[in-house]
Amino acid sequence: MNHFIRLNVITALPLACLFAVPASLGQLTFEPSWHPPTYEAVRKQVFSWIDDMPVNPTLSQEARTLWPSMSLRDTDGPALLDLVVETAAIVNPQVAKLLAQCNEQSFEPLPPDTTWLSSSQLPESVQENVRLYVARWLTQHARYDDALAMLDDIDPEDVVDPASLLFCRMVAHHQVVEPDRSRAALVELLEQEDAIPVRYREVAELIEQDLASLQDESLDHVSRRMNDVRRRLDLGQAGKQVQVVEKGVVDSLDDLIKKIEEQQQQSSSSSGSAQSSTPMQDSQLPSLKAPGKVDQKDIGNQAGWGDLPPKEREEALQQIGREFPAHYRQLIEQYFRDLADENSKRQAP
Repeated sequence: MNHFIRLNVITALPLACLFAVPASLGQLTFEPSWHPPTYEAVRKQVFSWIDDMPVNPTLSQEARTLWPSMSLRDTDGPALLDLVVETAAIVNPQVAKLLAQCNEQSFEPLPPDTTWLSSSQLPESVQENVRLYVARWLTQHARYDDALAMLDDIDPEDVVDPASLLFCRMVAHHQVVEPDRSRAALVELLEQEDAIPVRYREVAELIEQDLASLQDESLDHVSRRMNDVRRRLDLGQAGKQVQVVEKGVVDSLDDLIKKIEEQQQQSSSSSGSAQSSTPMQDSQLPSLKAPGKVDQKDIGNQAGWGDLPPKEREEALQQIGREFPAHYRQLIEQYFRDLADENSKRQAP
């Protein structure tokens, strides 16, 4: 497989060459798993695949003019990726169309079609860089699940901008609330902390701080998944995958509300025990229940906690308001209003 700047890995190196042990710290410093390619190396690879393609000599020369021997423009990773795709657009009309679509100013832009890429005459390395370019566009337009699908089989050494590959994965996994995968991409990205764009490093540090405080199945975790569902619905996505995410959110809310109700019951039991030690007034009669009979609370069925009776649903919301910041109650109420509207649309003839 021909790739842009595939690293040569020498496995026979002594172990001491693979990492250094600072005497002052006594810590291991491992070699990064990826390295950003240089402008000169990418330029050489670009000229190689231009020569191998059946390209009109005039177009070939035009493409070469984008790559002077000394770069006159910013050539960090994202700029190199732009150059590669711009070069491919000169020699391939379909890439030119895709590039124009990505640069089109539109209120609701549609994802570019890339189904033709695998059957094109473009070298595989060029195809992978075009996919990364589109995935970066998808990430910028909040189509995170589409971006992740586009990046699924691409390795950092396969593209001219490995930092953008890892950055897009980190951001997309973070936004679809997959913290472990986001954290893995973040760690890999920061292996080359000094070589990546400053904006990438700053976002990575913010995400790192955010993930450190996120706990699975907490209300914060569930609210983020709600926002992800709302984002998907806003993009017109209402397929099976979205419904699976919806059900997961509802199940998590059911569990949270059940825990809150159990806490209420325990609190009521403790309060009742304290009151039972106080003699009743003659005018008061205790409420009696048959043996084995207890109050049954409906905490929602498979369709969701929105099926609770209005009074109990309001009590649960009030409890959430007491236990958590006020905006969570508003978020939950709005979320289920949105789901109700979406279900009405689905059931409409």
